[in-house]
Amino acid sequence: MNTINVKTLSVAVMFAIFLAGCSETEEQVTEKPDPVHIESGDECHVCGMAITRFPGPKGEAITAREQKVNKFCSTRDMFSWVLQPENAKRDHTLYVHDMAQTDWEHPDDTALIDAREAYFVVGSERTGAMGPTLASFASEESANDFADEFGGEVVQFNDVTMDHLARDMSDQNMEMGSHDGNH
Repeated sequence: MNTINVKTLSVAVMFAIFLAGCSETEEQVTEKPDPVHIESGDECHVCGMAITRFPGPKGEAITAREQKVNKFCSTRDMFSWVLQPENAKRDHTLYVHDMAQTDWEHPDDTALIDAREAYFVVGSERTGAMGPTLASFASEESANDFADEFGGEVVQFNDVTMDHLARDMSDQNMEMGSHDGNH
């Protein structure tokens, strides 16, 4: 009798281990893809402009399912795309330049960082490809230093809204009007 209980218990334990092993493999997390270098012929996914011809931080989004890389001439264009309803709920891997580690005029792709962990300065006087852009930084301290020097508000990725993007454009339009005497 005792032998049967040990066999039954052994089979039950083996079955439980088998089930646990199966569920672990189903829950494996796929690794985040590495950033892709922005080449001289690459065009912005939003506006079609040549990405490397312009200053300021750039962005890229790698789609989760297809692993398609969408590149952007500015962080502003990247956010314009990411915040669209059809993209906002998707789990894209996003990269931006850490502007504390690279030159504003010619950002180096070795300074690409996870955009979801970055700090952004909205409304600074520095411009990118499409005029106003969001300066991106790996640390809040670097973002605050930039904002102290060039103006703007420091926000985290999840706090960036379409209102930030629209406000930047309306601020630029008001400044342009005052420079040509149309104020």
